[in-house]
Amino acid sequence: MNLKSLGVEMQIKTEQVVGVILAGGLARRMGGGDKSMLKLGGRRILDYVIESAQNQLDTVILNANGEPERFAEFNLPVQADIVPDFAGPLAGVVSAMAWVKQNKPNATHIITMAADTPFFPTDYTQRMLGQLESQGKALACASYKGRTQPVFGLWPVNLFDDLYKALVEDDVRKVDRFTAPYGVADVAFDELIHNPFFNVNKPEDIAIGEQHLANI
Repeated sequence: MNLKSLGVEMQIKTEQVVGVILAGGLARRMGGGDKSMLKLGGRRILDYVIESAQNQLDTVILNANGEPERFAEFNLPVQADIVPDFAGPLAGVVSAMAWVKQNKPNATHIITMAADTPFFPTDYTQRMLGQLESQGKALACASYKGRTQPVFGLWPVNLFDDLYKALVEDDVRKVDRFTAPYGVADVAFDELIHNPFFNVNKPEDIAIGEQHLANI
């Protein structure tokens, strides 16, 4: 499949894309809680992610479960999963699509990023849109040094029905299992020296992140 087969224009404008920060995980390796709220260089990890996302996009929302009030100071819409049982990143994607359909009906795509990746590329959205169009695929996914980053994807909102069915009826949980039949543009950021998709999963990752900050 490609963009045209999904009824989407080939020329996608940034205004048609909604940024989605996926913060719905359980953070088991960090002992639970919101790992995106941990401090790195004196700021919360989520502060870095939101700042970068807002520099690239007009509309940014959070996908998070639990009490949305804990994110109130960020002044962003918070969309909880619309499917049960913490079904992983795909649950966040389909939930964000539902939000867009209701609140931003003129948007054609969402672009996702993880809430615990403070250094994701400053040209992420631009590169993803460019490669989606040049490769003529239906979706796009970022990669670094041959490693796919499934949480960093560009998704047409028109896939909402297919994705909801895959989650609820077919019990699909892996991103690549769902996306493979549609055709995915690989957007490589291999020219960067440090992994821009470094994420904070374990307590010791904070020290690694601090070192990275010192080298920027």
